[in-house]
Amino acid sequence: MPAIAIIGGQWGDEGKGKVIDFLAQKASIVARFSGGNNAGHTVVNELGKFRMHLIPSGIFHPQVTCIIGNGVVVDPEVLLDELKALEERGVKTERLLISYRAHLIMPYHRLLDGLEEEARGGKAIGTTREGVGPAYTDKVARMGIRVGDLLDKEFFLERLRSVLECKNQILTKVYGVQPLPLQEIYQKYSEYGERLAPFIREVDQIVYEALKRDELIFLEGAQGTLLDVDFGTYPYVTSSSPFVGGVCTGMGLSPLAIKGVIGVFKAYTTRVGGGPMPTELRDADGREIRERGQEYGTTTGRPRRCGWFDGVMARFSARLNRFTSIALTKFDILDTFPSIKICTAYKLDGTLLEHPPTNPALLERCEPVYEELPGWQKPTSEARRFEELPSEAQRYVRRLEELLECPIGLISVGPSREHTIVRQPLY
Repeated sequence: MPAIAIIGGQWGDEGKGKVIDFLAQKASIVARFSGGNNAGHTVVNELGKFRMHLIPSGIFHPQVTCIIGNGVVVDPEVLLDELKALEERGVKTERLLISYRAHLIMPYHRLLDGLEEEARGGKAIGTTREGVGPAYTDKVARMGIRVGDLLDKEFFLERLRSVLECKNQILTKVYGVQPLPLQEIYQKYSEYGERLAPFIREVDQIVYEALKRDELIFLEGAQGTLLDVDFGTYPYVTSSSPFVGGVCTGMGLSPLAIKGVIGVFKAYTTRVGGGPMPTELRDADGREIRERGQEYGTTTGRPRRCGWFDGVMARFSARLNRFTSIALTKFDILDTFPSIKICTAYKLDGTLLEHPPTNPALLERCEPVYEELPGWQKPTSEARRFEELPSEAQRYVRRLEELLECPIGLISVGPSREHTIVRQPLY
């Protein structure tokens, strides 16, 4: 079997965790390729409800090897807490592997993340302040410290001393805060290294050998395409590449190894943090979507901005990733609405646009052009076949397929595995 990428098609929070957990029942490897603990995946299964930030969603299946790839930035304290929480609830974690090449989130990254956001004032990006952006900055600036560096304490100390000298200059002279202590950080992270050592491996070779054995591999995305550092609504984006291009650099894979790209979309649109969102609803409909969908951030708890399905942004995402199939989630949240709108175009200064403008200032001024469809006002959570959905719900799905120019193969009508309609094979 091939490698299949699972990519968020919107601004993140699309329900990738549920989709991956469902599909991973037949997988050999589930590998996370980007992001950090600024992302959160929620999985509901027979053991309960789990909120995870770094560990791939395949961890609940005993045959699956879970990999944190080199494209991920790792906060070791968060990872260790996550491992402990899973073990305490009966989930075995010895099948987790961490790439030697993955970069670490250090204390100065978290501190600088918060200070930089405060300095932006009213133009804050809305980061989670978990240190992810500064960690990626250091990676590109060749000032990063990698997970594997913890295995060589002498090298780690030398590396930390050099980087911390620079960071303390910034902290004290630019932001006027106290410098961070070298020995305290060194001792704490050395302990983290000892505890994580059994998990740290050269994982690219493991993935390569699995592909040679024709095993099924799922490549787990974090965040969503519209937050991509290159193709998202810049500068209101994340610091990595969550679209399909990030798979190759984040896991060390050839594009030829990827035989399918599954896009995950909510049946409506949400966004966390700053930045333009043309279909955002600030009325009762928006509040109803938020409360019915429990649209609050897994990582931060912040309320998500909610709106009708943005077909313009979704079509851009589908074309960029060349999705081979789509998983549509949170479908049941729309059950109560007498009518449902889909944004099919934007209007900007009297001009009709079918493609989103790259300039965020222009996107902010875009007015959504809506197509209104009748709602179904019937519960869908018990449906297990597409034909069991109300006719209005089927019409809504087919209209989204037309807009996205891609088949919708899976529809999620609830939070757990059984709340899933497999309409056609996704890979």
